[in-house]
Amino acid sequence: MLNRVLNMFRIPDLRNKILFTLFIIGVYRLGAFIPAPYVDTDAVQLMRDQANTSGGILGFVQLFSGGALTQFAIFALGIMPYITASIIMQILGVVIPRIEQWQQQGAVGQRKITQWTRYLTVGIALLQSTSFAFLFHSGALVGGIDLLPDFTVWVVFVVVLTLTTGTALLMWMGELITQRGIGNGMSLLIFTSVVSALPAQLTLVRTNNGNNALAGFVAVALILMVCIVFVEQGQRRIPVQFAKRVVGRRMYGGQSTYIPLKVNQSGVIPIIFASSVLYLPTLIGAAMPDGGIGGAIQDFVNNHLTYPTSPVYLTFYGLMIIGFAYFYTAITFDPVKQADTIRKQGGFIPGIRPGVQTERYLAKILSRITLPGALFIASVALVPSILVAVTIGTDVDPGSGAGALNIAFGGISLLIAVGVALETMKQIDSQLMMRNYEGFLK
Repeated sequence: MLNRVLNMFRIPDLRNKILFTLFIIGVYRLGAFIPAPYVDTDAVQLMRDQANTSGGILGFVQLFSGGALTQFAIFALGIMPYITASIIMQILGVVIPRIEQWQQQGAVGQRKITQWTRYLTVGIALLQSTSFAFLFHSGALVGGIDLLPDFTVWVVFVVVLTLTTGTALLMWMGELITQRGIGNGMSLLIFTSVVSALPAQLTLVRTNNGNNALAGFVAVALILMVCIVFVEQGQRRIPVQFAKRVVGRRMYGGQSTYIPLKVNQSGVIPIIFASSVLYLPTLIGAAMPDGGIGGAIQDFVNNHLTYPTSPVYLTFYGLMIIGFAYFYTAITFDPVKQADTIRKQGGFIPGIRPGVQTERYLAKILSRITLPGALFIASVALVPSILVAVTIGTDVDPGSGAGALNIAFGGISLLIAVGVALETMKQIDSQLMMRNYEGFLK
């Protein structure tokens, strides 16, 4: 195994790509600790302490920022605005004919989609940075701590500009990794964010709950990791046979191939969807006034939708993940288009007639493998939360239970980390195999 790792650095081109990727990741982590202008650094320290001891909203909203949100850093928004914009563009491709045409135009259409995704990312980052500026000033998210004491129009403008520019810079850095690095630029930045928070979370578990709790969480994480690798690699291969045809004096076709349908066809997108839906009532509840109906809504959100050990949170979150898994799978894989493409290329599935029967067969297979995939990612997202609720309880008072509370998001982190790591290893493996080196994957 060590020899295979050394092979990566024996190839000058691949070595330069790896070093360039590590450099960009280092710049990203540096920017996660540089606070935005006009921010009270003492208040930032208080907010970090509160996030480490109470979890709740702060633990929820900083999952994809790698701790930059509790620093109110220039990269506080992380790469999530870009991910949200990409998902929105994919959904709009189903309802807007122009975007659907772009998706079918190959590289030219993809450049147009990428350009509009960038514009939408900047717009989403602008809205989110403005919201966070007002919320962090009011102290709604951080227990009354005011991070922007000098709250003027100019201060808000500079803070919003800084956070929006930070997101645009991250988007550019991710594209640089994709073009000049080892690929998967945006995914690697998310991977860096979620993995960077794991050591601090494990340290809190050990400090507040002891070595036995830490050993239990590590054991569960290892079991989940093995299950994630097993399911992520699983796929249903649908055979496709192409008929022979004679063109002039030559015979073409007669080849066999297959359509790979992954068990987890939607990846981590359903979790991101469900997290975004839960994120909205969190912000709405934080902005509600105290007392009256606003206070009741705020109490319900704080007690049930921000703590991952709440039964309401577990039920609502799990059902949304399963629903979004079916929804996103239906968007990304259309049995009608796939059956039409097979028919136009002169292919057929053995035992299935081309046309409507092929469409029904693909839809049936897709629905059957989507259910276990959806149940799996819902289980991965909820098992750490259930473990915390069973071993520590649903109470999240500062102290013994609070240190383990952030681990409740560990299933999401593991799913993202393992998925991105597998894709990255596949890309490195293909580079090694092209140059006649033995790869990692067997």
